Amino acid sequence: MKNTIDKLLNWEAWPFALIYAPMAPFWVWYMIRSRAVWFFTPSNPKLTFGGMEGEPKREMYDLLPLNLYPTTFNILPAQTFDEVLSKLNISGIKYPLIVKPEIGGQGILFRKIDDETSFKHYHSVVPVEYIVQKMVHYPIEVSVFHIRHPKEKRGIITGFLHKIPLQVLGDGKHTLEQLVLLNPKAKMRHNDLHSRHAERWNSILPKNEKYILSYAANHNRGAHFVDLKEFINDDLVAVFDKISLGINDFFYGRYDIMCNNIEELQKGKNFSILEYNGCGAEPNHFYDTGYTLNRAYREILKHWKALYTISKYNAENVVKPWPFWKGLKFQLDARKMYRLMKEVDEKIG
Repeated sequence: MKNTIDKLLNWEAWPFALIYAPMAPFWVWYMIRSRAVWFFTPSNPKLTFGGMEGEPKREMYDLLPLNLYPTTFNILPAQTFDEVLSKLNISGIKYPLIVKPEIGGQGILFRKIDDETSFKHYHSVVPVEYIVQKMVHYPIEVSVFHIRHPKEKRGIITGFLHKIPLQVLGDGKHTLEQLVLLNPKAKMRHNDLHSRHAERWNSILPKNEKYILSYAANHNRGAHFVDLKEFINDDLVAVFDKISLGINDFFYGRYDIMCNNIEELQKGKNFSILEYNGCGAEPNHFYDTGYTLNRAYREILKHWKALYTISKYNAENVVKPWPFWKGLKFQLDARKMYRLMKEVDEKIG
């Protein structure tokens, strides 16, 4: 009951649909002005559906230079595990490694795999194509929201965050379960975390042991965000202008990055792009950073206006929005796949 009350009082813990429901009339207005339900699809012409949802991650990696993202390969569920191990050996990726679905989001089916046994289990239960990726060991994960109008060579960074995965710190007194219950975000995911960390659930964590509960640094997975807007400068903007220009036709979205430190990232050094998200990317810098709900809504509207402006320009000069029935079928298929993956995610542990 207390968790329910906490969620009601804390708008950041509301379901995504509930937060965005009051904004729906603005989205409909953009549809009307564009005379297209899928008005946003021209925003990033090289990403399927503009990167709103359901786009293959392979598209994203294929557009990036190899040196900008971790070693990555794809696996089909029909492949034997011996074939998987063969590809793993050829890639040179070592344990621990990261796995995530080829089409997905919100941390669904994202896992850190520590050994061959865990990898075999994951492969045996995941029903969709997935990605195997080298684990990046830079100490800091950040997200950078970058917007650039197609007519401009220079863009803007609207959000810059340090993303801290959901974790607890051992004190030599409390069990993992007790530490989870003492953590405001972790306690809301008690049952899910229990299934994932059953082996250590009743163990007392040694003092000062940092224990990661979820390696997916997403808000809905309990990650904590720290605002880095004071570190946005011309050098940082230039780094992401260069990347976006190199990708070509990427104008609106968010980069998720591991880096050594902020100063080196500003110089374009020692970082790796985990992935980038197109027009479906949420301007997540209003979570955990002191925004009121009204301020968050203003931030959303600012981004939607930029998305509309870019999409309108590209629709007139590059590519038309998707036809209604094509977009509807794509969206229904994508959501059907998400539901399947979510069911598996809750069972996989």
